[in-house]
Amino acid sequence: MIDSNTQVYCVFGNPIRHSKSPEIHNACFQQHQINAVYLAFKIDEISKGITAMKTLNIKGASVTIPFKKSIMNHLDWIDEDALNINAVNTVVNKDGKLLGYNTDYKAAIAPLKTIGIKDKRVCIIGAGGAARAVAYGIHKKKGGLVIINRNKERGESLALKYKADFIPMDEIDKMDDINPDIIINTTSIGMHPNIDNLAFPSNYMNSQMVVMDIVYNPLRTKLLSEAQKKGCTTIDGLSMFLYQGAAQFKLWTGISPDIKLMRQAVINGDN
Repeated sequence: MIDSNTQVYCVFGNPIRHSKSPEIHNACFQQHQINAVYLAFKIDEISKGITAMKTLNIKGASVTIPFKKSIMNHLDWIDEDALNINAVNTVVNKDGKLLGYNTDYKAAIAPLKTIGIKDKRVCIIGAGGAARAVAYGIHKKKGGLVIINRNKERGESLALKYKADFIPMDEIDKMDDINPDIIINTTSIGMHPNIDNLAFPSNYMNSQMVVMDIVYNPLRTKLLSEAQKKGCTTIDGLSMFLYQGAAQFKLWTGISPDIKLMRQAVINGDN
């Protein structure tokens, strides 16, 4: 029951209606009998979210598109990994001080560990907060990077940081010279409701590739459907989503939640 002692947690983003974060975190609060509620807030400026956290004493927040970088200017302290990635996806309100973390990068590479990352050529689509986290994780595991992005300045900046190749999206025909082992979409292309949008042209895929999409709504994106037709190994976005969420829950509560419970909460929410 929600009462005057109920602690509030949330996710800030735009768009945000698609988010499954309330389902997984509220399920965990309920399992561990924590008097807390997790809500989704669509905002147009991250400064408004920060004001809300301080005014309403919101205990923790997830941060998603497009605020993972801009929120850094409003925090009291930022973890070293988040600083290196230059993106924050988790905020902890500790006695009025807002602390920033990034739980994306470990969650991104977790599904790839069985495949192997070292010395593999990994093509990342996008150059936003999620892309920076994925690039950081791949670099730490000694994978080679190729960045594809519509915005040339942002794409080149990320590529330069990791001594990676950069291909503008409008010069995608250069992919013939790259032949990556792994392709990872870190953009919102293909996310509900725009499910017919394709993040990467299928004619550059082959059966030797691994194709991963961090979009989890829908689970089978157009990118993954096209990759399956080409015989690629595919990885959907639910694994990364659950692992980054589990890490957030531990930062907020000190408790490591049950991943199976979180997965079931998402499945139940879709039924």
